[in-house]
Amino acid sequence: MEGQMKSGSSGEVMDGSNIMKLVENEEVFANFVDHKFEQLDLDHDGQLSVKELEPAVADIGAALGLPAQGSSEDSDHIYSEVLNEFTHGKQEKVNKTEFKEVLSDILVGMAAGLKRDPIVILRIDGEDLLEFVNGPSFESEMVSIYSQIEVPDGSVRDCIVKALEKLTVEQGMPPCWDAWVVSNIVEPALQSGADNNLDKPVSEETFLVEFKKVAERVAQHLKEQPVIVAHSENTFDGSGIKRLLSNKFELDKALNAAIENVPKDTHGKISKEYLRVALDVLAPSAGLPPFGAVDQMDAIMNEAFKMMDADDGKIVKEEEFKKILTEILGSAMLQLEANPVLVSSNSVVHEPRDSSSSLLQASS
Repeated sequence: MEGQMKSGSSGEVMDGSNIMKLVENEEVFANFVDHKFEQLDLDHDGQLSVKELEPAVADIGAALGLPAQGSSEDSDHIYSEVLNEFTHGKQEKVNKTEFKEVLSDILVGMAAGLKRDPIVILRIDGEDLLEFVNGPSFESEMVSIYSQIEVPDGSVRDCIVKALEKLTVEQGMPPCWDAWVVSNIVEPALQSGADNNLDKPVSEETFLVEFKKVAERVAQHLKEQPVIVAHSENTFDGSGIKRLLSNKFELDKALNAAIENVPKDTHGKISKEYLRVALDVLAPSAGLPPFGAVDQMDAIMNEAFKMMDADDGKIVKEEEFKKILTEILGSAMLQLEANPVLVSSNSVVHEPRDSSSSLLQASS
């Protein structure tokens, strides 16, 4: 499905439906698995070793939008988890049946995630940035950004770098934290045609004039080397919680699943210290992110816990434990209805890595 984000950023929406079609069509999925298994099974022994699984794990990471292995401890942990899924943490080899089962689970999980949080693939080619720079809102928006920038004794250059980091994909700027964008787009724009003005002490007037020049050069570099960005937006407005709370059957099922693996004492009572663990199991059913993933959401959940005295560590009966969980959800719902939380993320899509076996090509 083709979409548009302003004039210069065409976007293709990935919502998980193609992945589900692939997994749900038994014949097509079986052929897909046969083909991929054959590609990966380099020694043709009918099993995949950990080494042979590595390209598949790398591809799943790439499809999830993770940086390459070795570049971040957080993402490396996820790569390890994916490999453990295949090997169950101990097997040396994986047969085709096991490979198919795990791949199906991972793809269905990805599809569910994409359904909740669609990804738009944007091509950023400088047009939107030029439109912004020459548009009526440029000066007021940049004055606002300038007032937020803190660079004590900084130069014009320091301020421009900070300001570029605050621009969004909607304004035609790819994420400035990406190393490739910095070295191929931002730094050349700061260097080419640069004069002594960039190293002078900063004033609002100088900043506006020099920022415009640099932004125009950034747009020129983007025209020569467009950047592909995976952009996702998700609004947490309490509607997912409302849906769950209004369906007693689904709520009971979710609550039972949430406390299934929570430790209980000999009388079947549960410590309130496990409320957060149970809530993380409930989160997907309520349309919530896991605790620790979104700061604004963590603050809302902490407030809900506080209101319910949920952190006092007392031991309660199973029904009371479920009641507190339900009340926490209700409290979070009211807070989100009053002040929805918008979360957006942008990740630069780089060229496929040499190690890639295009495992998920048919599903993207």
